[in-house]
Amino acid sequence: MTSALIARSERRPAPTQVAAELPLAPVGAPLASAFACARPLAQARGLCKRFASGFALEDVDLTVPEGCVVGFVGQNGAGKTTTIRCLLGITAADAGECTVLGERLSPEAGAEACERARGEVGVVFDTLPFLPALTMKQVVSIYEHAYGGFDLDEFQRVRGALGLKPRLWSMRELSRGQGMQLQLALALAHHPRLLILDEATAGLDPIARDTLLELVRGWLDGDERRGVLFSSHITSDLESLADVVVGIDDGRIAFAMDKDVLRDVMGVARLTAEELERVLTSGLFAPGSLIGRRQAYSTELLVPDRRLFAEWFPQIRVEPATIDAYLLITTKGEAL
Repeated sequence: MTSALIARSERRPAPTQVAAELPLAPVGAPLASAFACARPLAQARGLCKRFASGFALEDVDLTVPEGCVVGFVGQNGAGKTTTIRCLLGITAADAGECTVLGERLSPEAGAEACERARGEVGVVFDTLPFLPALTMKQVVSIYEHAYGGFDLDEFQRVRGALGLKPRLWSMRELSRGQGMQLQLALALAHHPRLLILDEATAGLDPIARDTLLELVRGWLDGDERRGVLFSSHITSDLESLADVVVGIDDGRIAFAMDKDVLRDVMGVARLTAEELERVLTSGLFAPGSLIGRRQAYSTELLVPDRRLFAEWFPQIRVEPATIDAYLLITTKGEAL
């Protein structure tokens, strides 16, 4: 396990670094991802989709490069699943372009192009997509006919590793977690290049979640041209697996960050009103260049470089940023 993770980290490009000798950049400033030059496996550009309910995706840009795990985060109803469905051609976009392995998965693209691209994509949906009366054996048989490269031995290996018993369960008997495990085993069994996980760890206990993540890591280590789009509310899973984190809020992309920069460079400071005033009047930051979330007795401030900030304000405690904190402050905070 450890050697596999080390091998993957050694071939991964070095994360973007914030230059310590320069003034702090605004939190919202774009950072050049280490995967910026990598070939895209999936891409959305200017994606728009409007619904009668009033919700809409607006100008969504999202890229999943080769060799990269993109963590896709946002609160319930923010647009994560809709974006994924548009990428896969399940939901038709109103505007913009979506491609998977260079193909548009839509009726206009033609059956041959869609079949070629879909054959290299493994998907775990947030809900079980099979008819309730089907048994596991029948679902496996469907996949064997649908994917020419379906590997039954690989399916059995992944199924066994996940602890999913080979009973003739009907789909209606599976728990949510078992449904996620079955979908992952099916997705990996046809050896895709792109894996799309929509809340794949939801409903799993901690041990099952850890096993699933290890299987995904092992699959990634098998070919550096593979990539993952991983939508999850459990951001601790993304802390360990993701390379890039993309946040969506109310149908719009809120941020896209290299995870190593977020975790290793950035920070969060919880300031009293007096401390916040001292920071904002220090002359070190342009007005509006910082983002903070005001609360009853303090303000949570995103710090672009926590080590440099600690040198300037040694009496103020700064903690490493987390994905949860970054998402919350960015979407619920204000420019200061």
